[in-house]
Amino acid sequence: MIRFAASQRPEHPALFLNAHALSYAQLDMLISRVAASLQRDGFKPGDRVAACAGTSFEYVALFLGALRAGAVMTPLPPSATRQNLTGMLANSGATLLFQDRACALSWPTDALVEQGLRRIWIDEQGGPGSWGAWLSRETRPHPVDTQPNWAFNLIYSSGTTGTPKGIVQPCSMRWSHVQRAATNGYGPDSVTLASTPLYSNTTLVALLPTLALGGTGVLMGKFDARRYLELAEQHRVTHTMLVPVQYQRILDDPAFDQFDLSAFQAKFSTSAPFGAALKAEVLKRWPGLLTEIYGMTEGGGRCELEAHNYPHKLHTIGRPASGHDIRLINEAGQEVPQGQTGEIVGSSSAMMEGYYGMPEKTREVEWFDPSGKRFIRTGDIARYDEDGFLILADRKKDMVISGGFNIYPSDLESELAQHPEVHDSAVVGVPSRQWGETPVAYVVLKPTATISSETLLEWVNARLGKTQRLADLILTDNLPRSEIGKILKRELRERYESPLK
Repeated sequence: MIRFAASQRPEHPALFLNAHALSYAQLDMLISRVAASLQRDGFKPGDRVAACAGTSFEYVALFLGALRAGAVMTPLPPSATRQNLTGMLANSGATLLFQDRACALSWPTDALVEQGLRRIWIDEQGGPGSWGAWLSRETRPHPVDTQPNWAFNLIYSSGTTGTPKGIVQPCSMRWSHVQRAATNGYGPDSVTLASTPLYSNTTLVALLPTLALGGTGVLMGKFDARRYLELAEQHRVTHTMLVPVQYQRILDDPAFDQFDLSAFQAKFSTSAPFGAALKAEVLKRWPGLLTEIYGMTEGGGRCELEAHNYPHKLHTIGRPASGHDIRLINEAGQEVPQGQTGEIVGSSSAMMEGYYGMPEKTREVEWFDPSGKRFIRTGDIARYDEDGFLILADRKKDMVISGGFNIYPSDLESELAQHPEVHDSAVVGVPSRQWGETPVAYVVLKPTATISSETLLEWVNARLGKTQRLADLILTDNLPRSEIGKILKRELRERYESPLK
């Protein structure tokens, strides 16, 4: 599709980044050179290619060049810990890693290179091991007959899990995203502003369809509310995908109302809970349609709330999207009657093949109805209202979503348990204006402990990834528990009375 766009409008801008532009003709040629380089190096359809780097034209070309060669792109999150990044790379089976120097500061890979990993510096044009030296001048890679069930990419849903899980998204799943985008107004004249990282599925579900349909993508290396507004006005942006905290920060900018955002046709939000009051403010102050999308990187069921059409339903996550079968089940795996709460499970054409190399983990998130139809379990609890809109009740897994990133409390609790003066701990998510949610720990010390909460907080944050770090740590004599000994995290959330500013 990108090649077709290049043949129709070769000079039309495909990408903008830092005042630089890349036309469709240039992007198409760069993609072909990447594909030819991979084929030269012996890569075959299904082989893994990994990247851990910031946003760049080269990163986009690598992603799409891998697709053209039939290889499977594996984007890794630079914000994850060294241990988790090494685990993700090992799980993927990738033998070629594209890395930039900034990522290498937090994740040195020299030892992995000595063990046989090939590393290319994606942000360097000259010298041994550089992108410029690796990239072939050949612009005609061997044609590959891509199949719908082939893996398009391998995405790790979070860099915070102790055992990384790679989500295999097939080409058919990405194709469904392109079809959805076409119905949402994306097209050759669309301009999409992408302000989240390229390794995030939040970015890819908007950027990839934009390019497939011949539109223009405006990239941000790092999100900044004022810069976002400047780019939106400058490029006459029509579409965007943001996480809720980004909406909050943009609206909080004192100069928001001074920018011309009249070109906006549609705005989307995903990846984290979107408060009703914030939705209402976006509808009031920001031109264009607003749609909240509820779903998982794993795929399955998707809900959409067209907030502009249903302003009285802003407390919901909308109704199942067309072609998406969403049901609610109880602990026994049985569907619950209308009006009752249950775990959300979903089925559609947009579903992962499974967690790569982890069949047991894959089975844990699968549910089959009596006819044998496959669904993906979300771990979220909800109920349908009388109009068929879903209302989220709780998150079964107690996952914290901070700035659009998933944080698993058990990982943070495991780190705290490594300290010799810690007896027990519980991590919960509390409201944060800056991040949407942020993790806070309640800790019970051993009787002989002398450490202060400030010192312990500094100690554990030094061991965590950037997106995992605790905002606060409270020492307590005990943790509330149920009769069967389960920590009552809801009580801890309620105990933390004032939201963090």
